[in-house]
Amino acid sequence: MKLALDTNLLIYAEAFESSEKRTISLDILDRQAPGSVAASVQVLGETFRVLTGKGKLPVSEAHAIVMKWRNLLAIVATTNELMLSALELAADHKIYIWDALVLAAAAEARCDLLLSEDFQDGFAWRGVTVVNPFAEKPHTMLAKLLRG
Repeated sequence: MKLALDTNLLIYAEAFESSEKRTISLDILDRQAPGSVAASVQVLGETFRVLTGKGKLPVSEAHAIVMKWRNLLAIVATTNELMLSALELAADHKIYIWDALVLAAAAEARCDLLLSEDFQDGFAWRGVTVVNPFAEKPHTMLAKLLRG
């Protein structure tokens, strides 16, 4: 099963938020095979912004963190076609364009799951199911992945 990540998982993994969410994020990421986790270029940019803004990290430290994730994840480029898919998704489902772009990138990478707090848990589009990994009761697909 291939995963895609939204920004919040990377931020929690870097310990800028709740320690419980950090533990969950790292547990999920540690269980994944190399190359089985994707993120969009946008997620890397958002991560940098949060690290330097809310996280108050020096630019050089935030840069190093983003580069680490860039090297660990399969990165999906934002193309014209991807933006068009995101626009369609945003219009059809009334989703913010930047969230739609993250989901469109997950579909482009042929992921089964997108881990995010920013969507309705269980929302599915083009073969990708959005799952909130911090929900009180884990989605069945995530539970299966973590058992596997």
